[in-house]
Amino acid sequence: MTVTIATWNVNSVKARLANVLDWLRESETDIVCLQEIKCIDENFPRLEIEDLGYNVETHGQKSYNGVAILSKFPIEETVSGLPGDDEDEQARYLEAVIAIDDAVVRVASIYLPNGNPAPGPKFDYKLGWMKRLNARAAELLTYEENLVLAGDYNVIPGDNDVHDPAAWEGDALTRPESRAAFRQLLFQGFTSAFEQCDGRAHQYTFWDYQAGAWQKDHGIRIDHLLCSPQAADRLRSVEIHKKTRGKAKASDHVPVVAGFDF
Repeated sequence: MTVTIATWNVNSVKARLANVLDWLRESETDIVCLQEIKCIDENFPRLEIEDLGYNVETHGQKSYNGVAILSKFPIEETVSGLPGDDEDEQARYLEAVIAIDDAVVRVASIYLPNGNPAPGPKFDYKLGWMKRLNARAAELLTYEENLVLAGDYNVIPGDNDVHDPAAWEGDALTRPESRAAFRQLLFQGFTSAFEQCDGRAHQYTFWDYQAGAWQKDHGIRIDHLLCSPQAADRLRSVEIHKKTRGKAKASDHVPVVAGFDF
């Protein structure tokens, strides 16, 4: 059966709820990894989303960060918080094992730190977080499962993924250290869903609210679905749902949806 898995930084689920619900109804995506929900678990609009047929798991935080996983299939177990630092209180990682008939898929919703200004403490936190993510990813690969690490990585992989490389030079999203840590995930054996199924230059997932970036198509590609070898073998399609950026009160990110045969 074909199963769709999406990543979407909604930039406040309460502020964008009407758009989120409309997109869920229209796209009928099976599994959705949300980032930057910006609310504690108790304030997440669980009932409205459950009414659309989703099981809901959240790892929230007041006013900042926060991730969620929505699934039309049963969620069997979850991991809240990225392992490796018990003192990290930022809600940026949620992992779930989802049962799909005779198959199982493990997904993670990831909101990787921005890291600006760089260099500085925020950039150090970003690199430390990416080191922990690489360690967790290496561990998960040993399970030999269908695995999709979906999220806002706050990394622009290459110059073809930004409207103007010179304008972003020195930014934490393009610095060599950030890109190297992202490539390390790929070198471990993960496949970028977009690169496998599309790969065209200048296909963006984020447009800033400032300076008419959306109207001028001055975007960047920072939302990624990384697939284990088992999931990559079953990957059939990927689509950037660009039209959601043009709606009223839109998030500055758009959903990226991958289709798999599980």
